[in-house]
Amino acid sequence: LALSNTTALSLLLSKLLQECLERSNSSAAPQESRASDSLAIIYVLLMLGLFGFFSVGVMVTNLRARRLEGPRDPYNTYIATDAWHRKDREYLQAKVLESYKLCCVLENQLAVEQPSRKIPEEKSS
Repeated sequence: LALSNTTALSLLLSKLLQECLERSNSSAAPQESRASDSLAIIYVLLMLGLFGFFSVGVMVTNLRARRLEGPRDPYNTYIATDAWHRKDREYLQAKVLESYKLCCVLENQLAVEQPSRKIPEEKSS
């Protein structure tokens, strides 16, 4: 079975190859294919041009925005320093200690397990 499938496939492929070669060798086909090829090339170049235009636009906009900020901008200087990280860490530690000091545990004697007592059941009317 495997041999017949491979031979049938090879015959089909060889017929398709012969048909393609016959089409390409005909006299009328090259003129039509040249026109469609030139349109395809124009389409590809147009798409590449549009992609390039948008890519360059995004890059220029990004560079311009970075240049307007400037390296000596106070906001960027503040971000560059590590002091705000330490202040946030200290504030968080102070809050944790404060909440820990306020924390207390209350024991509910009625909620403690009492195996000798049964939970009262509600009687339905």
